[in-house]
Amino acid sequence: MPTLPATAEPEPFSGPVEFNPFLPEFRENPYPFYHRLRSADPVHWNEFTGRWILTRYRDCVAVLRDSARFSADPNSWSGFAEFLAAQGGPGPMVQMQTKWMLLKDPPDHTRLRTLVTKAFTPRVAEGMRPRVQAIVDHLLDEVQAGGRMDLIATLAFPLPTIVICEMLGVPAADGERFQGWARDLARSLDPILTPEIIAAADQATVAFLDYFRLLVAKRRQDPQNDLLSGLIAAEEQGDHLSEDELLATAILLLGAGHETTMNLIGNGTLALLRNPDQLAKLKSDPTLIQNTVEELLRYDGSVQMTARTALVDVELGGKVIQKGVQAITVLGAANRDPEQFPDPDRLDITRQDNRHIVFGYGIHHCLGAPLARVEGQVAITTLLRRMPNLRLTGEPLEWRETVTLRGLKALPVAF
Repeated sequence: MPTLPATAEPEPFSGPVEFNPFLPEFRENPYPFYHRLRSADPVHWNEFTGRWILTRYRDCVAVLRDSARFSADPNSWSGFAEFLAAQGGPGPMVQMQTKWMLLKDPPDHTRLRTLVTKAFTPRVAEGMRPRVQAIVDHLLDEVQAGGRMDLIATLAFPLPTIVICEMLGVPAADGERFQGWARDLARSLDPILTPEIIAAADQATVAFLDYFRLLVAKRRQDPQNDLLSGLIAAEEQGDHLSEDELLATAILLLGAGHETTMNLIGNGTLALLRNPDQLAKLKSDPTLIQNTVEELLRYDGSVQMTARTALVDVELGGKVIQKGVQAITVLGAANRDPEQFPDPDRLDITRQDNRHIVFGYGIHHCLGAPLARVEGQVAITTLLRRMPNLRLTGEPLEWRETVTLRGLKALPVAF
């Protein structure tokens, strides 16, 4: 992840097939950019990021499922040492994130993921549906009489935050404290990082670590029936989880547990409101909700891209991805690939064979996908049932600065 000077802004690219996700028009709607790149240069060497950019579905899947030749570990990347040197060594953010299962290869990835897999199975997620429904109803009760709300602040952020806090054993009242920390960490996942972004992510990491160290100390003395207590028990066995891994895993679960679902609810509701024919179809047949959520995930996904490093030279699409070089698999582009999805730019809540990859693919497929689906289904179904006249207010919409994670800052609606 190259860094930019403290005062520099990414320069716009000229030409129709370049990749610059930091342009305002890209952030507003990246899909026309993806389409041009996928059509003209689907395996694209990008000087700006120093990475290969992959925009075809088949190429993204090929890389993500090939854990023998592609690594999720940043230590495999030839530019990682230079990145660290530019910071004067690994700071708190890097030290913590390199312990995430998200950025590990087997056997460490397998060991860490196994510790939490049972808490996120489809069966467990489905069993949480009544609790998710109760939270959604409570949140909407607070605003029902007002006729207007910011959907992000009222529902999309608090719902998944409350759910993951309850699972972990974190006081839900502390959720507001995490919002800024999580936002600063989310920006550190982007392919280009400024010194300001790194500094903010370091500060957020320190705040998260201080918070969880105190909470872990309490749970050691008084274990509860929650995921954090389970992780502590695993750490105390000695050979399954170190304390640093425990803290990093707690931060990852808390951040990932609300960021992506928040964007699913926000992006998905916006897509429905902008496609009134599909909105009417769902209102007339609420049993389409499961299919609808899958289509919303494909159409404007929460996670737009993820990176892998080649462990050997790999030929792909007539190009060679050299050992030690990273390839960015652009999930948002893959999910609009016409080779995989007929008429991909059309929202179609009855779409069949919808094998999108917004949750990734292969061994790193998102652990929380079943829970995100349940939360999205309940939130959108309840919104349309309780607020049948839900509509956009016409106020300008602003997207968050992150490019790896795609979501709105706010979504003003009336009902």
